[in-house]
Amino acid sequence: MSTEAKLKYKAGTFDIITNGDHVVCAVSKKKIPLQDLRYWNVELQEAYYSPIEVAQKFSDDK
Repeated sequence: MSTEAKLKYKAGTFDIITNGDHVVCAVSKKKIPLQDLRYWNVELQEAYYSPIEVAQKFSDDK
């Protein structure tokens, strides 16, 4: 069974607040396994699936 984790994002790392096996991308809503999590925003406390979603989030074409 898949459970969403709750994380505290920091610069270069994160703390697990609530155990789980994935987080959800803030842009695409795709599940991101914790072992594959590479992209997040500390200020917004959001995770992103890939650089594509990061670019979508911060593009001027909103």
